[in-house]
Parts: sequence; C-alpha cells; structure tokens
Amino acid sequence: MQVEMQRVVKLAVAAALISGLSACNNAAEELSAKALITTPQGPVQGVTTDNPEIFNFKGLPYAAAPLGDLRWAAPEPAPRWTDTRTADTFGNRCMQPEDVEGGFFDRLIKGHGLSGVKNFLIKKAVAAQKPSRMSEDCLYLNVRTGNLDGDTKQPVMMWIHGGGHQFGSGDFSYYQANGLVEKDIVLVTINYRLGAFGYMAHPALSAADPNGVSGNYGTLDQMAALDWVRENIAAFGGDPDNVTIFGESAGAWSVTELMASPLAAGKFDKAIAQSGASNYHFGQMDGYGLGWPSGYDTGRKLAGSVGLTNPTAADLRAVPASEIMAKLPEKADEAFHHIRDGYVFPKNVGSAFRDGEFQAVPFLTGYNSDEGTLFFPDDPQPSVWEEDMPRGGPDMLSTLNEHYPDQGSKLIRLYGLDTDFTAGGTQMSGDEIFGVNIRYTADANAQAGQPTYLYHFSRIPPSKKQTLGAFHAAEIPFVFDSSEPILGLSEDDKALTEIMVSAWSNFAKTGNPNGDGIPNWPAYEDQNWMHFSGNTGREIAVAETHIRKEKLDALETGLVLKLNQLEAELVSDGEADILED
Repeated sequence: MQVEMQRVVKLAVAAALISGLSACNNAAEELSAKALITTPQGPVQGVTTDNPEIFNFKGLPYAAAPLGDLRWAAPEPAPRWTDTRTADTFGNRCMQPEDVEGGFFDRLIKGHGLSGVKNFLIKKAVAAQKPSRMSEDCLYLNVRTGNLDGDTKQPVMMWIHGGGHQFGSGDFSYYQANGLVEKDIVLVTINYRLGAFGYMAHPALSAADPNGVSGNYGTLDQMAALDWVRENIAAFGGDPDNVTIFGESAGAWSVTELMASPLAAGKFDKAIAQSGASNYHFGQMDGYGLGWPSGYDTGRKLAGSVGLTNPTAADLRAVPASEIMAKLPEKADEAFHHIRDGYVFPKNVGSAFRDGEFQAVPFLTGYNSDEGTLFFPDDPQPSVWEEDMPRGGPDMLSTLNEHYPDQGSKLIRLYGLDTDFTAGGTQMSGDEIFGVNIRYTADANAQAGQPTYLYHFSRIPPSKKQTLGAFHAAEIPFVFDSSEPILGLSEDDKALTEIMVSAWSNFAKTGNPNGDGIPNWPAYEDQNWMHFSGNTGREIAVAETHIRKEKLDALETGLVLKLNQLEAELVSDGEADILED
C-alpha cells in the first residue's frame, strides 16, 4: 500500500502545480464596499473577482488554531471579533511535504502534447507561483458568492481538496473560479489538517482525549467546517439547509469517510465524490488491517524519530512542527489517513458501506477512463492488493487468483496483461483504485434508497500528440469552469464544461443533475452511467449502461474478499465488539 499511496499523492501534487497557471490570469482583486457584511463571527469584508457581481471572502477561520494543547485534538470553536476582518488573503496551508512532486509535473506537461514554446511558458509560469505560507495554524476556508443581497438563499457546495490526505489546500486556482457561483451556488473551499498533524494516532494522545481515541483530526476538521457553514453561511447568501459536500481524489475519499462516520450525520444534505472512495483503506488504531500499518505503531515510530520513547501527549505537542516534518518515519503516509477508532469510525469505510451503516444521501460519483496514466510508469503494479505483481505465466495467474477468486484468467484476458503488461496494467490500476470502489459506494447508496448518479469521464486533451488520455484530476476544471487555455481548449471542451457545471449545480440544488441543456442522465438503477467525452469523435455527453461492467465485476471480487478477510482478522484479534457497537 505504501507505493500506491505515494503515487496518488505525487499525482495530486502535479495536478495542483499545473492548476497554478490559472492564477496568472486572475483579475486584480480589491476590497469591496459591496462585500462588507455582518456574520455571526463578526463583520467581514471580501474582495472583487473577475465577475463584478461575485465576491470572494478569503481566509476565514472556521475553528481555533490547532496549536499547543490543540495540536492532535478535536477542533475547538472558531474565534469571533468585533472589528471588521479584511478577508483578502488566503489562510495558511496546513503542514505538508514540499518535495513530493518528483517527475510527475514534467510528465503531466509532456503528456498534453504541447509545443516546446508552450512547455517552456508553462514551466516558467508555475515556477513564478508563490504558494500560501505553511503553518499548523491552517483551519481556514474561503467563500465565493454572488448572493449577498439575494432574497432567496442559494444552495451551498463545500469543496474538499485532494492530495492523498498529505498535501493540498483550498486556495488552488482550479478551485477558485466563478463557474459554479454563476449557476447560483455559494461555494466554500476549505483547508484541513494533513499527514501526521491530521491523522496520527498514539496511545498517549488517546489517553489525553475525552473520548479515548486519537487520529482522524482531518476528518473532524471537515466536520467543523460543516458546522461553520450551518452557523454562518446564511450571511453570505447560502442556504444552511441545502449543503452538498464534494471533492476529488482524497477529497472524494473524505466524502465517503464523512458518509461513513456517525459523527457527521445531519451535517450535509448531498454528496459528490470525484475519482475516489475510501473502501480499501483498512487502517486500524491498533493491530494490522490487511497490510495497512497500525496507527499506534506509526505514532510510536514518529515519537521515536524525534527522540521520545514513552511520551505524554504534552511531550508530543512540544516537538516543533518543522522537526516532525523532517523526521517522518518510513511508510508514515500509509497510516496518515482515516483509521477505525471505534468512535469517529466504528467501522472502516468499506465495511460501513457493505453493511449499510452509513449516511445515505443523494449521491453523484464517478471516475476517469485513464486514471493510471501518470503514475503507473513509476510504480507498474496493476493491483492495489499486490506490491510486486509477476509479469506473466503461471505466477501472474496464481497471484491474481489469490486476490480475485477464480478471476485471474478473466483479468488477464480483459486487460491484455499477457500481451502488453504496461498498457493493460495502466488501465487495471485505474479501475482497481478508483472505478471498482466508486461503483461499490454508488451501489450501496442506491440500495439504501437514495437517488444515485454515476459518471464516466473520457475527455482527452485536444492535441494529436497527447498521451495522457482522461487522466486523474482531468475533470476538475470542467466542474469549476477553470480550464487553462494554454493547455488546449476545444469547442467540444467548452460544450462539455457547460454541461458539467450545470449538472453539478443542478444536483446541489435538487439532488438531480438533470435540467435544461443536460442530456438525460438516468439514475444508477441497472448500472446507468453518464459518459462525458470530448475530442474523441463521440457524443459529448450520453447515457450508457454497464460501462466496464465485466472488468469491474471481476475486480469487485477482490474488494469483497478483502472486506471479509478484514472482518475475520478483527474477530480473531478480539475486536468484534468494536465492529458491533
């Protein structure tokens, strides 16, 4: 699992870097008298955007700064003020590595098939970008609205950024766009604690916690942001009773994690998960979950790396953040996302969806057709369950059958693993990490009786020299209407953007993506999908059934097997009582 997590994180970094290009084109922002409002927190003044009717309120604290005794603790209520707060600067990024990009950025640029001049200009533009300051004091959000004077409150969409739970922030310029807001949406983008600061567990931290648990702080931050929205968003023209959470990659993991946590019940009304579902994350507080390291063991390793052998919570909180980041133990990022603790997560996410013990709401989810193109070259493993897949012959067949009962021959045939391992493995990895988990959550939500909509995104960059296909994160600018023209923007792309922005905003309004200008998008029943395409000679958007069904069915046997093995392992370890509670 270690390598798989690293490749997803690096991919998110590359996509984030290229998104920085959009910042070069933003119109000058300035404080506006029209954006001076009173909120339950206190008066705030926002800034103009390139649409004179839309304003952005940057860097609003939604919880107390998680410093000192609040490091590795549940978020505390946000501060209040009496003087006007100028909301003209994004809040600090949460603590995160700064050296994980590797060669992904070059691969992302090259894969678009652009000219040498454009490649040079892109790299120069990205190099000129200065990211927000990084700090533990990072629990901030941003609100984009065009409804400050509206008589009717508008639906709210709260975006949870991706980055493997290790990287990212809500201020990436792909997310800071007006497309959804121009469709009568109030858009909220958030930061949340990441990596060791967001997800580390340790016995000393559990002992100091009123609920006897540790870890999952990033998830609790997301819940605190939702609480802030409920209390404050009406002042920005948003409807606190119509809130949709949405995110991509680790942001989509977060969406399913919030659906699976009973503590988040009632905090949101609809959910959208783009390229991610957390079903296969089997981390446990103590003990191993089918290859995922124990949260406690990882926490002890981190404590040891900073010279603490039997620390108290106070000892851990006294270590400088820079030292923690410099001394992260090997494989730390495997344990630094959600773990089953019996409180925030009584069950792992996959088990909760399997057993129908999650918050079922109107749900829209999907993934891209070429999710694996960027990261497979660095880690050529077609299966999330196997770190060293044999390249052919009886060993490959037996290994596949071990992870996917009686499906080995079918998978070899469907993906052509015996004739072109790289091409087939690239496709299988994308279906394994994303497709099968996404369809599994969609199926569970539909079975729970909630409207569910599934999509497949296959748009490719318009250059004839492109090699990326519909890569991971490629759909984001089509949802936000934030595409960077220098990367190529065809007439198909413009039409696709209009359809997707409209569908996402329609769903946030009513729980149904259909509406004027949207090709009929049937609900999930009978495995209906909406296929978003473009630059491929296909219809730009068309409903289809059973997309990749045979492949996903075969891969799902592996997910089901692992979920059952996980439960058996927990029972054998005497932890069935936590599962039952």
